[in-house]
Order: sequence, then C-alpha cells, then structure tokens
Amino acid sequence: MVLQYMNHLDDDEFQKAIRELRLTKSIWTIDLAYLMRHFGVKHRFCTQTLGVDKGYKNQSFYRKHFDTEENRVNQLFAQAKACKVLVEKCTVTVQDIQKHLSQGHVAIVLVNAVLLLCELCSSPVKYCCFLPIGQKCFCRNPDYQGHFIVLCGYNKASGSIYYNNPAYADRTCSTSISNFEEARTSYGTDEDILFIYMDS
Repeated sequence: MVLQYMNHLDDDEFQKAIRELRLTKSIWTIDLAYLMRHFGVKHRFCTQTLGVDKGYKNQSFYRKHFDTEENRVNQLFAQAKACKVLVEKCTVTVQDIQKHLSQGHVAIVLVNAVLLLCELCSSPVKYCCFLPIGQKCFCRNPDYQGHFIVLCGYNKASGSIYYNNPAYADRTCSTSISNFEEARTSYGTDEDILFIYMDS
C-alpha cells in the first residue's frame, strides 16, 4: 500500500523482492523495514523489543509460526545495521506520531485489531482473519489479532487519527486517539511503528 502510494511499486519488482527477502505468510514489522530498504524508502522502525519476545510463544496468534520464525526474525534484527535497516528500541508518543504525520509522512503501525474501532465504518470491522463478507469464520474471538494499518493523518481538535486498513481498500478509517493508543500498545504489538518518509 505504501509503496504504491509512493509510486515505487512495480508488480514484477515487488514479487522479486518478496522472493529475495524470503517473506513468508508470517510477516513481522522487521520484514516491512527490510522491504522499505530494498526499495530505497527512507524509514525508521521503532519497537520495544529488538528480536522476538519469547513471551508470545504460547499466544494463539503467534503459536502456529513461532518456532520456525524465531531464528529468522532474530537474525534480521541482528543484521539490520549492516543492511542499513534503521531499527531503534524506543518509546514513541502520540505527539511524535502527530509530528511525523504533520510533515506529510505516513507510518505503518502494528495494532491489535480486536481493539481497533473505526468511527466511520457503519458496522464493526470483522477482525477475525479479515475474511470477506459471506465467508464463515471458524476461529474463536482471540485476545490478540496482529494487523498492520497505515497512518495518514490526524485531527487534533476532534482527537482523531486517520488510517488506511489494507483489508479495506475503498476507505479511510478514523478512530479516537485513546482507542488507537489502546490498540497499538496492546500486549503482542511490541509497540512496533515503522515511520516512512515520503521524501525518499
């Protein structure tokens, strides 16, 4: 979504990058940082955990891919500096995010989709696997459902954050800052945020 918005997206080149970076069905924020680096997009990845948090091993959302992904993801973090992928262990405030957005940039944020509520959508977002309407969902309501959104703006007066949800290409969503904070700081997210600089 971000690469397309920046006119960096050529489908053949994107598929080649997916293969070269060995991106699997399980995508971590560090994978997205490497993808931005591959396309020469200036970025800054902020997280609370440099590597894989072993505490997630027994969480239903992570359980399926945890053992196979742990070494791969930890290796990506270890090689980040040498590969010119900018990763920082730090806390990001809403004010930091608003400043970034006010400069015309965007950010990719890992949120707990169970908690994120769009104020503009007429019905609640179906977070479970983001299945199209009409398809039966067999999973239980999880405590955590990791999902990436792209922040694109905010309204300080109304206390709203605007974002694009890759599950819904036809709309821009909005939520309160308090709801956004709850979803992005939920256990399971590591407060991952990938700042993207549009002047790259």
